[in-house]
Amino acid sequence: MQQLALDAQAREHLVRAAVGSVGRSAVTVYGGHEHTRRQTLLALTAGTSLAEHENPGEATPLVLRGRVRLTSGEDRWDGRAGDLIAIPSARHSLQAVEDAAVLLTVAART
Repeated sequence: MQQLALDAQAREHLVRAAVGSVGRSAVTVYGGHEHTRRQTLLALTAGTSLAEHENPGEATPLVLRGRVRLTSGEDRWDGRAGDLIAIPSARHSLQAVEDAAVLLTVAART
């Protein structure tokens, strides 16, 4: 059995994001390319975004800290700590409205 303190990881990666040159930090906490499901902790400083990209499969970000905005075409969803957002299958982007950490879960298409 594996156990991970996500709150501690979120704090650590928010610090890394703040001192890094791109304003973000990420680590895969479960799974990987050899698994169907992957969970990645993403930390983003306010104003930082993940540029528009394709959805690699069914995906949900769980907001652990801060606030984020998910945009897909003309649609926007705002999330804050405790919110889970279902990412549409279309191209989308994610922006940190304030310093934020999210747990992104992706089930890859087969």
